[in-house]
Amino acid sequence: QEKQVLEDLEMPLARKETETLFQEQPETGNQYLEDALLRGYLKTHLPPKVLEEVNQDLERFGNRLLTQIKPLGWECELNPPVFRQYDAWGRRVDRIVTCSAWRRMKEIAAEEGLIAEAYERRYSNWSRLHQAVKLYLFSSSSGGFNCPLAMTDGAAKVIESLGIPGSLKNAFDHLTSRDPKKFWTSGQWMTERRGGSDVANGTETVARKQPDGSYRLYGFKWFTSAADSDVTLTLARVADAEGQVKQGSSGLSLFFLKVRDEEGKLNSIQVQRLKDKLGTRQMATAELWLDGAPAELISAEGRGVASISNMLNITRIHNVIGAVASMRRMISLSREYARRRVAFGKLLKDHPLHMQTIARMEVQTRGAFLLLMEIVRLLGLAETNMASEEDQLLLRLLVPVAKLYTGKQASAAVIEGMESFGGQGYMEDTGLPVIVRDTLVLSIWEGTTNILSLDVLRSLSKSRGQVMAVFFSSVQKKLELTSSTAKLEPAVKQMRDAVTGLAQFMQGAGSRGAVTTELAARDFSYTLARIYAGALLIEHAARPDASSTDISAARRWCNQELCPVATESGNGSYEAEEALADSALVYEGCPAGGSRL
Repeated sequence: QEKQVLEDLEMPLARKETETLFQEQPETGNQYLEDALLRGYLKTHLPPKVLEEVNQDLERFGNRLLTQIKPLGWECELNPPVFRQYDAWGRRVDRIVTCSAWRRMKEIAAEEGLIAEAYERRYSNWSRLHQAVKLYLFSSSSGGFNCPLAMTDGAAKVIESLGIPGSLKNAFDHLTSRDPKKFWTSGQWMTERRGGSDVANGTETVARKQPDGSYRLYGFKWFTSAADSDVTLTLARVADAEGQVKQGSSGLSLFFLKVRDEEGKLNSIQVQRLKDKLGTRQMATAELWLDGAPAELISAEGRGVASISNMLNITRIHNVIGAVASMRRMISLSREYARRRVAFGKLLKDHPLHMQTIARMEVQTRGAFLLLMEIVRLLGLAETNMASEEDQLLLRLLVPVAKLYTGKQASAAVIEGMESFGGQGYMEDTGLPVIVRDTLVLSIWEGTTNILSLDVLRSLSKSRGQVMAVFFSSVQKKLELTSSTAKLEPAVKQMRDAVTGLAQFMQGAGSRGAVTTELAARDFSYTLARIYAGALLIEHAARPDASSTDISAARRWCNQELCPVATESGNGSYEAEEALADSALVYEGCPAGGSRL
């Protein structure tokens, strides 16, 4: 009897303790209306008539994201694609089964013109920016569908750059359609068994010419994203009459192929398996055998890498969009949670250290966002033949710089954001780990940080240094706009000092050896990103209607190390002996023959 009394007393207490564990879920509203920086940017840059129409479209789209698209995105996460290799009777079918939400995302992408907007050019040079903003809002709620859209946009860009030849007119119309029944998505099949970005030496797929002038492809594609796409672009080596192929990048040609035939069966393609990835699990990524897949040669023979560069440019920009979107999404959730969660007797928003942490994330996100907007602004000019030679050089430089830098920024920001939720951030059903996992690919896909840093160096050598003159001139013009804003003077001084440091580094760069130049590549690229984003933040803060937060963001950005390449050069970090020291540090204690994981 005494035991029963004790149990009765304990039950309410246990229930009460459990109830205190429940926390309020952070709820965000219309993404567009809650993004002050985005709205301020559009108000500043878009012509009034364009702004009026774009503003209405984005507000409507923000509501659709909240009510329709976000729930579909979560369904895609909960129901990843499944590979059915055989049917019930043992026949090989190689069917990739996707959920209804994924298929609905494809329809919505068409309805919203997420590809079409950039190619209809309703708003001339501002059409590309309008599209990019919609993709930025769409990305974090898309359930991974932003990835096939990136490749679809890239494929459309390649076809457009080729002059939309008659044989590809139908494909271009499908890729850029607003009709859900006609809209196609495209893949991008480049990575093969050796993997990595070295496609010049890693591509083994062979193209054999047929009597009718078409080609059939034979080879193994090791990593094919959006394997459920309708069409794809891929690289292969054309075999001559003796069956021999030319090695290196000059042996690669670009091909277009339809993934399925008229009956919906794979076009002489076999699916080996779906990839078991850390993130982006909503999207089917597969290993494929091409066993005589019919294809059309769309580049000049041996000019595949040059022809597909337009696709890479677009997909890298989409990578930047995804990075900035994930940063913005995590901050939106973090700041909303801070208004609800009570810890140590007060709301998280009333803890100065907590708000400082989120504010630092916000500053990084603002710099990344303005870098993104600058790139798509320049791309819009280029696509409408309004870009100067300087604009085009700057675009060539800033795309790899922004891609590599924002990929790193996003990874750091989303992990910091997850931590701001404490233990809840680590819980799978909150959706926060999904954001983290899907973000981590952004520093890898379309070229790792080091690969793109070397690409930045190539852009310098190809332009014979002219691109850096354009870079310095553009930064200088932006800084000159701030002469009347006293509160920005400290930031402007820090920027000028950084520019001087970079110029001094560049002056001595010519006398350095190849090893020294390569060792500096990453810090050099970071320097370009920080200086240019700083100039954009200062320019934005110098507007007549700029807010105090615009000024604060610019000043805080400029408080960081803006020119790490000069600092590390002064420390002797790029000397040849340092490369030997790097290897010694990494391999100390390892067996001479290397080790296995």
